[in-house]
Amino acid sequence: MKKKNNLRLQDPYLEREREKYEHPLPSREFTLQILTEQGAPVSDEELLQLLHIEADEEELFARRLRAMERDGQIMRNRKRAICVMEKLDLIKGKVQGHPDGFGFLIPEDDSPDMFLSEKEMHKVLHGDVVLVRQSGVDRRGRPEGKIVEVLVRANNRVVGRLYEEHGIRFIVAENRRITQDILVAPGESGGAKAGQVVMLEILQQPSKHAQPIGRIVEVLGNYADPGMEIEIALRKHDLPHEFPRDVEKQAKAISPAVAPEDWTGREDIRSLPLVTIDGETARDFDDAVYCAPEKGGYRLVVAIADVSHYVHTGDALDREAILRGNSVYFPRRVIPMLPEELSNGLCSLNPKVDRLCMVCDMHISNNGDIEKYRFYPSVMHSQARLTYTQVAEMLAQPDGELARSMSSIVPHLQHLYELFQKLLKAREKRGAIDFETVETQMIFTDQGKIERIVPVVRNDAHKLIEECMLAANVCAAGYLHEHQHTVLYRIHEGPTPEKLEGLREFMKEFGLQLTGGDEPQAADYSKLLKRIKGRPDAGLLQMVMLRSLRQAKYEPENVGHFGLGYEAYTHFTSPIRRYPDLLVHRAIKAVLHGKQYKPAQKWAELGAHCSMTERRADDATRDVEAWLKCFYMRDHLGSVFTGTVSSVTGFGMFVSLDDLYVEGLVHISELGKDYYQFDATKHQLLGERTGQRYRLGDRVRVRVVKVDMESTKIDFVLDEIIEKSDHGKPGHDQAPKPEKKSAKSKPGGKKRHG
Repeated sequence: MKKKNNLRLQDPYLEREREKYEHPLPSREFTLQILTEQGAPVSDEELLQLLHIEADEEELFARRLRAMERDGQIMRNRKRAICVMEKLDLIKGKVQGHPDGFGFLIPEDDSPDMFLSEKEMHKVLHGDVVLVRQSGVDRRGRPEGKIVEVLVRANNRVVGRLYEEHGIRFIVAENRRITQDILVAPGESGGAKAGQVVMLEILQQPSKHAQPIGRIVEVLGNYADPGMEIEIALRKHDLPHEFPRDVEKQAKAISPAVAPEDWTGREDIRSLPLVTIDGETARDFDDAVYCAPEKGGYRLVVAIADVSHYVHTGDALDREAILRGNSVYFPRRVIPMLPEELSNGLCSLNPKVDRLCMVCDMHISNNGDIEKYRFYPSVMHSQARLTYTQVAEMLAQPDGELARSMSSIVPHLQHLYELFQKLLKAREKRGAIDFETVETQMIFTDQGKIERIVPVVRNDAHKLIEECMLAANVCAAGYLHEHQHTVLYRIHEGPTPEKLEGLREFMKEFGLQLTGGDEPQAADYSKLLKRIKGRPDAGLLQMVMLRSLRQAKYEPENVGHFGLGYEAYTHFTSPIRRYPDLLVHRAIKAVLHGKQYKPAQKWAELGAHCSMTERRADDATRDVEAWLKCFYMRDHLGSVFTGTVSSVTGFGMFVSLDDLYVEGLVHISELGKDYYQFDATKHQLLGERTGQRYRLGDRVRVRVVKVDMESTKIDFVLDEIIEKSDHGKPGHDQAPKPEKKSAKSKPGGKKRHG
């Protein structure tokens, strides 16, 4: 016993284990140390003896070993002996499948991706976490791996289409990164018919010698049914879309009106003529604004729905809100983060009713600088629900019929517009990047299919609200930073050294330069954007600049927001539909009470999760829009359209059509008889024999030749080049002559703040 105790006492993490457990076991670190010291794989019996594990401790210790296996710290060889991972030169990572059957390992340690052959991919599905040993290099010189162990199976359920061949039923997954057909076990078809879309539960995961097998647990319907594209996207991207019973119960138990006891500790600002300004189709109003001139500048009040009063850390609503991370806005359907009782009811700043809110009350100078601000909980009463179109009309026609019908509100809107002009100047001085992008809206038929796609014109009312929200978000970040309270910042890092070098090389060809040296700022990008404005190739140059930047995300470590030119920035203005905003509200309330807010999970974990749910929502909506556009383009087969090369790849170029706002591929095999070299830095394909060049930004005319609903791909063939992005250098201004003359062309959301 003395020997045992002495060995256990050598564990450097013994005190930590004693704090966590009544009967502490050897820590993971100490277990790894003992295993490593043996210099060879160790059996369970040997390890139990080495660590003096008692009989009543064996089950708990076995659980710890299983957890260490899942986390890739140890693994078992064919004889079930325990091996230390670091001694085996194995790399842990996530499998990323490719639609062509092969895949890649994305290592956890950020080492280079490893190629996985089609043979290796037979053992796994996209998303699985595995251990891989490098087995060599592929033809392109990339490291190639061999899967040694599957640690985590990512897919328990798969949405796909049911097929039947020679009496055998199988599912083809909607996620094209899952390339294996999944067999349906005999008698487990759930009444589904061939061709229908189904949800399948995997009973047997793939292995070296066997295909995956599953049973159908839900029949979604036929592929072309209205709304099917959304049902597929929800399941394909694992989006929670049905509220659990305890969540619905809690939401229904909340009083539909503001209760008298909710007034405690709140300021009454119901006399302020606050209004909401949103799009025509919006149903959840989470922000209201008011502006009035005061000495030296303006008072700007931004009132945000106080969701944190109703959704508390760890309750059913909160757990579901974390899971969802954000609301998802599909064409014609919303998957809210919170139940309708809150999102469209009590937490929506509807007109002519009392609502609880958190206020950011600012004084902004005539130079557009925020000189002081304060946060406080309050009760408000929205005077009107306005749309962007209405506000733009009233500002443009202050004597018009609409303005006369809302005469009491118009002066406040005019003050808002005056302040907006000041904030715009401050934005310009700050050097915030302002890319000119085209947003689109789908107009639907009664049958739920696209009738047409139209551009959304952003008027001054859109921009006015955006600047107000940016101001409140900056104050929230500054307030929490000043009080040293951890929070999820909305961070946006500058370009990577590689992307920066690529951008500079590209701009050099056009006689342009990005200033700022090795660490350019947003102001340097803005300066370059001003220089290219009005040029025929401005669209191309802006596109390349945009692609050089990284994606914004949520993190507790503040590194600033590059694009907006802020040293600290967070999201405060949309707690109904974004979980990070709800966390910011809780943190501000905690500071107001002299406390620290502690969330249900670690801040870094919440940041990574909320960034993931945001990307997940974007991917799902992109899938739905792609399917709808494919359905729409079936009526345009054979038609010729004008468009712009929006992306160049090693296998061809994507073209975005002018009038339809739809993108399709001109495959490299359709570019004429030549070998084309892809240059990622110059965003071009260059013919070896002809010198023919196809480049990002080229203006072309294309014919629609194929629409594949299952893969949501649209194929074009080149009709002619209209205009080169480099203004037609000699020898590069003609497209390959089409074989046959084609037919003539047929005539043809929610606000975000960083």
